[in-house]
Amino acid sequence: MTRPVLPTREPAPTEPAPTEPAPTTTGPAFDPFDPAHLADPYPGYRRLRETDPVHLHRGDGTAGRPDFWALSRYADVDAAVCDPGAFSSASGLTFYRDEIEKLGLAPTIVMMDPPEHTGKRRLLAKAFSPKRVAETEPQIRDFVRGRLAEMAERDDDDEVVDLHRDFSSQIPTFVLAQLFDLPAADRPRFGPWVSALTTLQEEGFRPAGLEGGAAAAVAEMFAYFGELIAERRTSPGEDLVSALTQAEIDGERLDDWDILGFCFVIVAGGNDTTGNLISHTVALLDEHPPQRELLVADPGLIPGALSECLRFESSVQALARTTIREVTVGGVTIPAGEKVMMLYGSANRDEREFGPTAEELDITREITGHLGFARGPHFCIGSHFARLQARIALEELYAAHPTIGVDRGAAVRALSPFTRGFHSLPATGFAAPRP
Repeated sequence: MTRPVLPTREPAPTEPAPTEPAPTTTGPAFDPFDPAHLADPYPGYRRLRETDPVHLHRGDGTAGRPDFWALSRYADVDAAVCDPGAFSSASGLTFYRDEIEKLGLAPTIVMMDPPEHTGKRRLLAKAFSPKRVAETEPQIRDFVRGRLAEMAERDDDDEVVDLHRDFSSQIPTFVLAQLFDLPAADRPRFGPWVSALTTLQEEGFRPAGLEGGAAAAVAEMFAYFGELIAERRTSPGEDLVSALTQAEIDGERLDDWDILGFCFVIVAGGNDTTGNLISHTVALLDEHPPQRELLVADPGLIPGALSECLRFESSVQALARTTIREVTVGGVTIPAGEKVMMLYGSANRDEREFGPTAEELDITREITGHLGFARGPHFCIGSHFARLQARIALEELYAAHPTIGVDRGAAVRALSPFTRGFHSLPATGFAAPRP
């Protein structure tokens, strides 16, 4: 198929692509504790890439603002996440020290290194198979169509329709409840659990994230899943929890803590990231109407558009590793025992990897890979599931409402150093054009 040409970008044919962007010494500094930076982190990332790619960020001496290192260029981040022998996940994924221990949670698979991580992941992958994911497509599509019908009715009644709260974030919540085969009577409990874990994740798993009732919701979820795991061990069904209780490789099985930890990871990590991928894609296409028109005319562009939008607005902006020996990156030596943030959101806009148009959106961009789902041993085990949900959401949304947009001025962003997304994103032009 001939690659579509975007009408919004026509580079001069004689202009060579620079091999190294010209350094810029002005612009906002990188500060993950500054709400202004979190609202738009990309100028700060650019300054890091250009002037300080292996950055030592000084805190204020408190546990709430610790010192840490940050890698901002694609090649450096990619090499680090693929090298668990130097950059370990076992001490947590944020720049806070011992965040999981302080919450009293057992280590999960995302906080393990090989070889322990390798064996656990093989067992989880066996249960979380592409076949199991593909079997959910009819239910996802029915749910999406139902949400769109309800939202169209509300729009007709002149109600404000929130794309993120009423649509994008609802899809992964529904899917997880389906995967776990929660009884219909229990499914309303799932929403508050997801909300609590999202808040906890945005806070970097600090105890502060459990304020305002979130602690009770998390405790309730863990108790519920603990009982569910025990039940499915003796009476397994066709659901994901049952598959996890029965998964076996070379005589090894997952224990209850492993399964509980995976439930925690998939709810905390797979819900808001997928919802934000959907919301970001709609918001970005609304900013670039010619590209939206291309996609509406050719839905076959949706998978590539999702990949480009995830690159451009990474749902996971940054996660940490801890150096387990002294390492040198870009001529800078990082001592052992240091927290090092992998700035995925910066790496995914690095001109050295994606060329001079790295900070432009192009849904026809030919991407061989990016760090939107990480890389290496901790490449997102649910990436194929996220892509499926987002693809179905966009297929149905644009088929029904080809000019869907958002009110960015009224949007409420979730401000976190670790994830990027929305709490609220009101829709505009929701109804399909009427003759």
